[in-house]
Amino acid sequence: MHDRQHWKVAAPCTFMFLLLLIGLAIGLIPGQAPLPRSEIVDLTYAQYQGVSLYNGVDQFLGMRYARPPVKGLRWRAPQDPEQSDDVQDAISFGPLCPGVSQALSDTVAEDCLFVNVWRPKNASVDSNFPVWVFIQGGGYATLANANFNGSDVVHQSGNGLVNGDLNAGLLDQRKLFNWVQQHIRSFGGNPDRVVIHGDSAGAGAVAHHLAAYGGMDMNLFVGAVAESSFWPTTRTVSGMELQFRRFSDKVGCGHAHDRLSCLRGVDMKTIQKNHVNAPFPGGSGSPVPLWYFLPVVDGDLIPDRLYRSFKKGEFIHVPIMVTDDSNEGTGFAYDATSSEDVSRFLRNNYPGLGDDQLEQIEVAYPSLQNLPGHGAYFPLAAAAYGESTFTCPGNYIAASVSKFFSSDHVWNYRCNIRDPTEISEGMGVPHVFELPAIFGLNATNQAADSLATTNAAIVPVVMSYYISFVKSLNPNKFRYETAPVWNSWGNGTGHRLRVQTNATAMEVIPWAQAQRCSMWRALAAHMEQ
Repeated sequence: MHDRQHWKVAAPCTFMFLLLLIGLAIGLIPGQAPLPRSEIVDLTYAQYQGVSLYNGVDQFLGMRYARPPVKGLRWRAPQDPEQSDDVQDAISFGPLCPGVSQALSDTVAEDCLFVNVWRPKNASVDSNFPVWVFIQGGGYATLANANFNGSDVVHQSGNGLVNGDLNAGLLDQRKLFNWVQQHIRSFGGNPDRVVIHGDSAGAGAVAHHLAAYGGMDMNLFVGAVAESSFWPTTRTVSGMELQFRRFSDKVGCGHAHDRLSCLRGVDMKTIQKNHVNAPFPGGSGSPVPLWYFLPVVDGDLIPDRLYRSFKKGEFIHVPIMVTDDSNEGTGFAYDATSSEDVSRFLRNNYPGLGDDQLEQIEVAYPSLQNLPGHGAYFPLAAAAYGESTFTCPGNYIAASVSKFFSSDHVWNYRCNIRDPTEISEGMGVPHVFELPAIFGLNATNQAADSLATTNAAIVPVVMSYYISFVKSLNPNKFRYETAPVWNSWGNGTGHRLRVQTNATAMEVIPWAQAQRCSMWRALAAHMEQ
């Protein structure tokens, strides 16, 4: 069975944004007059009209880029949107795809394939602005980074970008990439200057798009940003069969001759009621796996597991930024109080790990300092999960691009922006903490009060590196005036930028971390059984 039919059974839309208030998103203030309308954009299949914000940016929200994936199109490859002769309002976000354990509502629905675009107000079909496409995170399962507002980064770029985001799974994302190629010029964007950027699972998706179809370059993008790249286990079709059967049994399709056809006829409320994580065979329910339905190797879109694809150089060779945060695992790890807790947590998420591998992991993380408010073994669980799932995969992407493409066109950073609240709660510098610095403090759903106070100085540094990369495929060309030069990864031992308020500087990947990453690469085959 095709991978979409498996991993999208429980998550019809896997890369998703949390909803911002529509009034905030389009810049309305209580008592203020409605925003002026933008010019109408003709996409041949429909015409859309958004609004013009007060910062010189036009905003188009909730535009269809594919047909609703409902009824017979549920869990199928996306289809072209239907034709419409009327001018469509593009003034509010479309519904978000349902995530794990989420109820349906006006803002969460199966009909969820929409794209949002921000452009300079003066854009025309001849503007040729570079295009920034952002892929949301959420573990391929939940609404983690919903409906960010791209107007601030477009404005801060000198109104020299076209920015977009999307809600969907891997095939739906590629449909969006093709939509960009066909239609972004209507917004003033240059289809030959597209940079894709994802955070967390979105960054894992970036890795999959780089390696898609064996690294076949279909000219969909010219640069990539993998922010805290998420590499959980990559499943096989046969390995997902039990989950598929378990789910179809729960919703009443277990006795159907064609389970998938039966599932397409089940109402979404029933699907969402049973859309929950469950233990893998041999695993325990305490805790349940963090992630349940995940992409699988299908021999086509995903021809192999990511470590093997990048080891063989079978990925698209483009300039890339790869990032991680100092304490990637603290937001995910089980609050372990014993080594047995750590073993259960890791085995429940990586069911192929045996006793020998678990002992090897514990030995690799000795003498970790206790973190406030957590069990004695929480630091081990957090460090192990953070490096195995985020940091080490990111380092491997950087090393592989350096080896097979160019050591001068890959940049890596470690976000070490220290927030007093996060530090006091034992979280360190957690997963994708820098998102508000990238898009603007009021543009995301993520609170980070210190970025407006004690860490305010780092915001323009971070944002300018991203804007510079999108505009020039080099984070240095348009960097902030006080930002240091960000040297590339280089050959051999990797070099990265430590991003820290008033202390941003280059550093070498620590030898001990490099050794642990080698261990995780060797364990990958066991973890992915």
